Amino acid sequence: MSVIKICLLTRLLLHRSFLKLHHSQILEQREVYFLYFTNRMTAATKLNIIKAVHSLIWVFFNAVIFYLYYAANSNKIDKWVWIGIGFILLEGLVLLVFKKICPVTLFARKYSNSTKDNFDIFLPNWLAKYNKLIYTTCLLLY
Repeated sequence: MSVIKICLLTRLLLHRSFLKLHHSQILEQREVYFLYFTNRMTAATKLNIIKAVHSLIWVFFNAVIFYLYYAANSNKIDKWVWIGIGFILLEGLVLLVFKKICPVTLFARKYSNSTKDNFDIFLPNWLAKYNKLIYTTCLLLY
């Protein structure tokens, strides 16, 4: 091997290790920012973020259920119907494992001691209270 090839290989290896070091430093900096912001957030802010995420999950499952109704009524059974049924079964399994309590509710419980049914989601209290009953009935009628 010539001296030039050795020098080029050495520079290439040093350049790659520099890129790895630089990338890891960027990740560490992101983690520091994340910890900084999460430690500065109040419990109310964290609860509002959880409520927003929980509400988006609720909207997603509403869209899945309404798509299942649309597909059944229009006799359009496709792969999205089976994917939707899979999501519904997965949600049912999660609720079964967590004893009929949504895991997001358990996570939100750390930031609130409210006894309202809608403390963890942006829904009216009556809908949050009877949510599982309403949607289970809708799916059984499907």
